[in-house]
Amino acid sequence: MSYRGEREMHKATCGDCGNECQVPFEPRGDKPVYCNECFPKHKPESRGGSGGGRFGGRGGSGGRGGSGGRGGFDRRPREMHKATCGDCGKECEVPFEPKGDKPVYCSECFQSHRRN
Repeated sequence: MSYRGEREMHKATCGDCGNECQVPFEPRGDKPVYCNECFPKHKPESRGGSGGGRFGGRGGSGGRGGSGGRGGFDRRPREMHKATCGDCGKECEVPFEPKGDKPVYCSECFQSHRRN
């Protein structure tokens, strides 16, 4: 998911409890919107397994409203790993465990290696 900055949030009224909530999409009149507390009751059954999909069961407290600070997302901090930049040699931290077979770049050098 390409995510830059804060998402625009829209006011909505929960179709179950009637409470006002915030959602990261423009509500349409033909589909009900649910707050974080009511959404799990309306979440479709997972297709093909117990994993809940690629993102661990989207919804719940993860983006269907609520009045939480960062647009309703409930993310844990990423585990960071120390690395040495393959270009400039500077110590840096990356959100994945580096493997010896591929170079790792600091945030400044990474920009010049990004694919468009």
